[in-house]
Amino acid sequence: MRFIALLLLGSSLLAVAKSPDRIDPAAIAPLKRMSQTLADASAFSFRSRTIFEVPAENGQFITMFSTGEVTLKRPNKLRAELRGSAPHLDFYYDGESVSAFAPGPEFTSTKSAPDTIDAMLAGLQEETGIRFASLPLLKSDPYGVLTRGLLSAISVGRTEVDGALCDHLAFRSPGVNWEIWLEANEAALPRRMAITFTDVANFPRTMVEYSGWNLHPLFLTDSSFVFRKPQGAKEIPFASVLKSADR
Repeated sequence: MRFIALLLLGSSLLAVAKSPDRIDPAAIAPLKRMSQTLADASAFSFRSRTIFEVPAENGQFITMFSTGEVTLKRPNKLRAELRGSAPHLDFYYDGESVSAFAPGPEFTSTKSAPDTIDAMLAGLQEETGIRFASLPLLKSDPYGVLTRGLLSAISVGRTEVDGALCDHLAFRSPGVNWEIWLEANEAALPRRMAITFTDVANFPRTMVEYSGWNLHPLFLTDSSFVFRKPQGAKEIPFASVLKSADR
């Protein structure tokens, strides 16, 4: 029976691989449900585990691992704690400024920011060097961000991710191939995302696994997103904070 199942799976994947570029409504529908779920939530939180590749000095790509805990409150509050191979950072956005704190060396940096999450995220990487792999999910319209310039969309099929039945979807856009695993229900919350950058040498890849989604976080106030500088912490530029936080 297992051999037959493997044959059927192989045939299914082969059919997907041979599919011409097209926008399959069966792939678009779950993505729209996911986007609506997150857009309708006045606040949410989740945990993430990210596997990503970065170039070493010799050109070889090195695999790194990081974890994150993210909390968002619309329209202008965001907090994230990042640990692992990525720089250890606590990130705060309170609607007026963004702050980063490296807890090991006790370095901080703060910069004024636009008054909405969307506007703040638009310039975050360029202004501070901080990049969130899950950035599209934090926007007010995840679907619009994820489908910008969409070239193809296909439904790979259903599979389990950590015990949850999910729709496995695959998409292509200029410079990037990406996949997402959405819970096969009305909320369609993300459980996994894989991104391959096709416009970069050696096609570096990032994979994010999601857990602990909470669309109604309790005891969440505006003060939860305000950075309080620890006594003795040294203020330095954002680029220096990232370098100092890098383990």
